[in-house]
Amino acid sequence: MKFLLDTHLLLWAAEDVGLVPKAAREFMADAGNELHYSVVSLWEVAIKQRLSREDFRHDARVLRRGLRDNRYHELPVSGDHAVAVAGLQSLHRDPFDRLLIAQATVEGIMLMTCDPQIAQYPGPILKL
Repeated sequence: MKFLLDTHLLLWAAEDVGLVPKAAREFMADAGNELHYSVVSLWEVAIKQRLSREDFRHDARVLRRGLRDNRYHELPVSGDHAVAVAGLQSLHRDPFDRLLIAQATVEGIMLMTCDPQIAQYPGPILKL
């Protein structure tokens, strides 16, 4: 199965895998699953790191290298993803999360998240 991890799960996995919920760790450890990260997450980390946000202390370059070294597939943003955002309900205002939801929907990839606001959206979303 293909999974797209949201930004917080990616950061928790990079910082301390113990922060990742057990169910997510099991999906992530299963070699039969294909793990993806979005360039949206890298963009979010880069912007929030530049703003000196305490919860985004990671360097986007180092995060990307670590993800690629650990068999994650990079999902670029396409025009289809961008325009799909317009079709989403207004349940959540975070533009990064909304683009992740659109990507998962367009690509048919299960978006893995711990965020209850993201989990309110219909589509391929796994709330842990």
